[in-house]
Amino acid sequence: MTDLQHSEGKVAKTIEQQTAKLPSDVFLWAALASMGVSLTLKIMRKKHTALFVGQWAAPFLLLGVYNKIVKVEGHD
Repeated sequence: MTDLQHSEGKVAKTIEQQTAKLPSDVFLWAALASMGVSLTLKIMRKKHTALFVGQWAAPFLLLGVYNKIVKVEGHD
C-alpha cells in the first residue's frame, strides 16, 4: 500500500501564511470581547442579538487553536 501525499490548496496556504502573522492572543481577546458585548446586549434586553454575538466566542477560540497548530506544526 502506497503512502499518498496530501497538500493544501493555494487558498488555504495563503490564509495560513497571513493568519500566522497574527499573535495567537488576538483570537482569545476577540472571544472575550464577544462575550462582553453579549453580556452588555443582554443587560440592554436585546436577547436575540446577545445570543447571536455570544455564539461568536467558540469560532474565535477554534480559529485561535487552528492558528496555533499551524504555527507549531507548520503547513505544507
